[in-house]
Amino acid sequence: MLKSRLKTLFLAASVTFLAVSLIIFPQESFDASIRGLNMWWEIVFPSLLPFFILSEMLIGLGVVRFIGILLEPLMRPLFKVPGVGGFVWAMGIASGFPAGAKLTARMRQEGQLSKIEAERLVSFTNSSNPLFIFGAVSVGFFYNVHLGVILALAHYLGNISVGLMMRFYGRSEERTTTDKKPKISLRDAFAALHRARVQDNRPIGKLLGDAVTSSIQTLLMIGGFIILFSVINKLLFHLHITVFLAKFLEDILVMLGMTGMLSLPFISGLFEITLGSQMTSQVQDATLMHQAIITSFILAFSGFSVQAQVASILAQTDIRFQPFFFARIAQGFFAAFYAFLLWKPVYERFFQDEQPSNVLPVMEYFTSEGSRLADTYSRIVTAGPLITIGSLLVYIWILGIRLLDKK
Repeated sequence: MLKSRLKTLFLAASVTFLAVSLIIFPQESFDASIRGLNMWWEIVFPSLLPFFILSEMLIGLGVVRFIGILLEPLMRPLFKVPGVGGFVWAMGIASGFPAGAKLTARMRQEGQLSKIEAERLVSFTNSSNPLFIFGAVSVGFFYNVHLGVILALAHYLGNISVGLMMRFYGRSEERTTTDKKPKISLRDAFAALHRARVQDNRPIGKLLGDAVTSSIQTLLMIGGFIILFSVINKLLFHLHITVFLAKFLEDILVMLGMTGMLSLPFISGLFEITLGSQMTSQVQDATLMHQAIITSFILAFSGFSVQAQVASILAQTDIRFQPFFFARIAQGFFAAFYAFLLWKPVYERFFQDEQPSNVLPVMEYFTSEGSRLADTYSRIVTAGPLITIGSLLVYIWILGIRLLDKK
């Protein structure tokens, strides 16, 4: 009872404190809101919407069941999750935060995952997409497309490491089952696909409309969190709370051989990854390797903004948030370690000015691919507002038609 009352008091005091801060810093709050809104409607909305709609269609048509049976022999031994986890993982990498959580929650609601399996899966399927790593961070902030190779390798190796670690999670709560080697059967996969489509039984028009409305509703929620945490981050900076927290981190960074100037970007990155990555790139006293390590941690931890989005999505199910939060901390350390480990053998060997000619062709693919991703990111930023406005108009049109049908 006392714990519950203390929680109520803490939440009420926190919200009141933020409300008062908004009144004290109205211009700063407004600027932060505009920044968050621009990020959402220029980048987040147009980049996530196609993947969300496609995922809903694939689930409704039974394709995910088909993929799940084929991927069972890979996902079950490695990560102790069903084969559908392979689809969630792939879509999470391609589309970025928080697609992995949304798809995991959907799989859990459909009964394709147990509670423990869902908590394992959501822990390693939420990642930043390559567009953001190469386009926004490596090119937009560091003006160095080669750095994106290190950041991407560290980030996705961190994902895999967390997945392998989380396979041991929840064994005591999981029902003991005999481990049988799953057999790949195209006949069974096609049968599962057909059963799923028949059970869904929605016409293609209704399925598409539901996919659009569900995806846009999720993206509206994501936009709210992005704007809110953009404001919170700005308020914490102006209230000198961020600087106060950074002072405790300075000594640790100096002990690790880094400059203490990276502490402020690191703390900011714990709240919002874009601002943290940008501030890290602007620290003149830090070496590029140290900047890459800090940025890798920030990207892997994914910020309280993304974590709040995930918590909101998971709240619709019985999936607990605590394992996801623990996994974010673990992935942060994994990614930072991989960035440090890969710096000399990958970045210094292949991307320094004095690189030997015989190794250039090996890494040309990664560099050219990173450049293409950066160009794609720039095009999305340019066309993003038009895509967002058009999609919202379609969403309003679908809702209007359905309201008229009900009447």
